[in-house]
Amino acid sequence: MSRYRSAVQARAESSVVDDVVVDGVDLELARRVAAAELKDSSSRADGENVFTMVRRIGQAKAGLAADYAAQLARNVGKVVFFAKHVDVMDQAEKTFADRGIGYASIRGDQTPRVREKNITAFQDDPDVSIVVCSLTAAGVGLNLQVASNLVLAELSWTYAEQTQAIDRIHRIGQADPVTAWRIIAAQTIDAKIAELIDSKARLAARALDGAGEDDDASSTDVQLEALVALLTEALAADGV
Repeated sequence: MSRYRSAVQARAESSVVDDVVVDGVDLELARRVAAAELKDSSSRADGENVFTMVRRIGQAKAGLAADYAAQLARNVGKVVFFAKHVDVMDQAEKTFADRGIGYASIRGDQTPRVREKNITAFQDDPDVSIVVCSLTAAGVGLNLQVASNLVLAELSWTYAEQTQAIDRIHRIGQADPVTAWRIIAAQTIDAKIAELIDSKARLAARALDGAGEDDDASSTDVQLEALVALLTEALAADGV
C-alpha cells in the first residue's frame, strides 16, 4: 500500500502531466506495484513477503489438516497427506504419532531405498494408515492408489502440481471413487490462491490440444494475481 500511494503521489507531482484520472484503485498501477513486490520477495532472505505469508498459513493449518486426515483414516481407510513445507509435514507426523496412527513419509531428502520402503509400508502394511508426502518430491511417478482419499494441507502455486498430486491415487486401476480434500484458510491469501488455481483448471482443456501451459509462467501468474488481489482489497478497505 505504501508503494502504491508513493507511486500515485509521484505521478501527481510529476512535471509531466499525463491527465490520467482513475476512479478508485488504478489496477494497472496495482499490477506494477505487485510485480515489484514479487520481484523483491524472490531476492529477500528475510522479512515479510508473499512466500513467508503462505508458509505461515500452512503452519497454522497443519494441525487441523492432520486432524482431518486422522478422522478420514479412521473412517474410510488409507489416506495420502500432501504438504509443501517440511515443518508442516513434521507437525502433521507429530499429530499422527500422538494419536497412535501409523504413518509413512515421502520426502525429497530420502535415499531411493528409504523411499521405496516407505511406499511399500503404506501400500502393504495395514497398520500404516497415512502417508505424508512432499508436494514437490512425491507429486510425480508414485502409485498410491491403495488410498482413495487425499488431503492437500497446503496449496500449490500451479494447477498442474495440484493435479499431479491427485493423480497419485486417481489413476488406471483405481477401483474406488477418489476424493481430494483441500484445506483452505478462509479470509486469507489462501482462499485467493485456491480461486486462481481453479480458474487455471477451467483453462486446462488447452492442454488437450497440445498447447499446454508453462508451469513457471503459471506459478508466477498466480503469485502476481494473488498479490494484486491483496493490494486492491486493502486499498478499497482503506477508502480508495
